[in-house]
Amino acid sequence: MADALRVAGHPVAHAEVTDPDLPSLLAAHSPHEQILFNQCESLPGVPHSEHEVVRLIEASGFTYTGAPPEALRLTGDKAETKRLLDAHNIPTPDWRVFEAPRADGWDLFPAIVKTVREHCSLSLTPESVVMNRGELEWRIAHILEHYEQPALVEDFIDGREFHVPVWGDGTPMLLPVVEMDFSACPSLRDRLCTYDAKFSPDSLEYAAINSLIPAPLNEQELAALSHVTLTAYRATGCRDYARLDVRKRDGIFYVLDVNPNADLDGEASIACAAECSGLSYSELMTRLVRFAARRHPRFS
Repeated sequence: MADALRVAGHPVAHAEVTDPDLPSLLAAHSPHEQILFNQCESLPGVPHSEHEVVRLIEASGFTYTGAPPEALRLTGDKAETKRLLDAHNIPTPDWRVFEAPRADGWDLFPAIVKTVREHCSLSLTPESVVMNRGELEWRIAHILEHYEQPALVEDFIDGREFHVPVWGDGTPMLLPVVEMDFSACPSLRDRLCTYDAKFSPDSLEYAAINSLIPAPLNEQELAALSHVTLTAYRATGCRDYARLDVRKRDGIFYVLDVNPNADLDGEASIACAAECSGLSYSELMTRLVRFAARRHPRFS
């Protein structure tokens, strides 16, 4: 990423966050002369602190790329995100949070069980998809024990899945949509973007799921998907760029997750979508810097 920015002509100084004292690290840099390209997901040793990173960046006076702390705090809690989506009438799968391994009152199957506060599909495996109450309560207990946080249970939308890159602030827009191709996954439990499917190249899940870009969507489908994702992007306070995970069932697009400050790796959805639209990786990075520069007192 730093090399891509340098190729585009930007002077780059790398600041590695190695301890929670972020203000001391930033003191060596000038908020009046520099823009901070934020790629820090947490303070060392402080779980779920991505929003606190940005709060400290703001307190140090820096203009930075990506989402503000309020959006990161909100989307870091899937239950809060779901409540907000419901409040804005944005379609999202039926859901409930469980803090004990009893599933009283839940009767939608298949269902999927997730952690409330982890990103990157950290808790997702084929066993996350459950077919009956016994499996559901076993998986809830697994989340409670291994991740020490409540379990989010959702209606499992067995349909087409899309990763939708959105960028911009005042007038956000979609980059080319990426569809997850589950055609090599005959089992319902395997039609899922697990942690291994995303990050373990040697796994069967990684090999089985391909990406279609641009996603084969007709004009009406793309318009409906755009409306849902842009509404969710604005409602959750995203800024500059994000990736929204969406599934379609019976003609309805359901928002599964909102990911501000999404992965910008060269092989991730946003970079692939930018390339599909004709932008190089360096040009993508430059666009993100320019979004932030509009908020800088000198560079705007």
